[in-house]
Amino acid sequence: MTDLYKQYSLQNLNTFGLNIKAAWFCRLASTETLNGILEQDEIRELPRLVIGEGSNILFTNDFEGVVINPAMKGIEVVEDDGEQVLIRVGASENWDQWVRHATEKGWYGLENLSLIPGSVGSAPVQNIGAYGVELKESFAWLEAWDLEENMVVKLDSKACKFGYRSSLFKNEGRGRYIITHVTFRLNRTPSLVLDYGKVRSAFAEANGKSPADLRNIIIHIRNSKLPDPKRFGNGGSFFKNPMVGRAIYNCIRVDYPNVPYYPEEENRVKIPAAWLIEKAGWKDVRVGNVGTWPTQPLVIVNYGGATGQEIYDFSEQILEDVDQKLGVRLEREVQVV
Repeated sequence: MTDLYKQYSLQNLNTFGLNIKAAWFCRLASTETLNGILEQDEIRELPRLVIGEGSNILFTNDFEGVVINPAMKGIEVVEDDGEQVLIRVGASENWDQWVRHATEKGWYGLENLSLIPGSVGSAPVQNIGAYGVELKESFAWLEAWDLEENMVVKLDSKACKFGYRSSLFKNEGRGRYIITHVTFRLNRTPSLVLDYGKVRSAFAEANGKSPADLRNIIIHIRNSKLPDPKRFGNGGSFFKNPMVGRAIYNCIRVDYPNVPYYPEEENRVKIPAAWLIEKAGWKDVRVGNVGTWPTQPLVIVNYGGATGQEIYDFSEQILEDVDQKLGVRLEREVQVV
């Protein structure tokens, strides 16, 4: 069954907690009725937007179109050979609850992605990643409704064009697909990824041994650094970690010899956006109801009552200052609508 609503509040469907509305809202339990809905006279020519739990989106105003919210549930084992297991998961399953379920079942590979907000269907859109692991490493394929071809398609990793916080669905395929299910390839034998930030030392201090222990460590680290979106509206990491040329990196090193970096290519390195934001003077800064989180300047917070435009304007000031002071132009990870 598919539900259709007019002038629908999206306040509970965006983690910034913004009080905005969609002209039309479609909760999609099945793609079978979708064509009939989208071809209605009042809807046919309107812009379309697909959202899950709204954890990586910033609305600057009401959305004068139709918001489609996939509501597919379910976790199903497709194949299990004793070493690897394929699991098909509905798009509307909560991401962290799915990671917890997988870990408890002895399906390993997602532990470092614990506590990332959002739904399973949204995860491939930005190829979510954290603490040295990206979604694409455990991804098998996904199923989606192709709005151009009016049919269900099956896309593998190559077709999804995964990159750093990027995919087909954020670029040339934006707005074309409604992801309904994602299939993961997970391992029966643990292979812990510990070499990122303070993960290894925290794991050792906690006498960690298992993937469940690693998951708990990741949750503890995230909770110590990041705000709970149920209390403080936010979209997680607002900016991507930029890749810069060696020349720019060397210029920054003149004033900051200990600038952190992660080598990616021969002539380009990745610099943590949080470090750049802090050096530009934006750590723990608040303007009205908007601010950077005290322990993680990469996160912009709605402290209550902020509008989407205010949050956008705040982020724009950060972009301009980092560019002016350090010569690096940051890119938003959050989708602005």
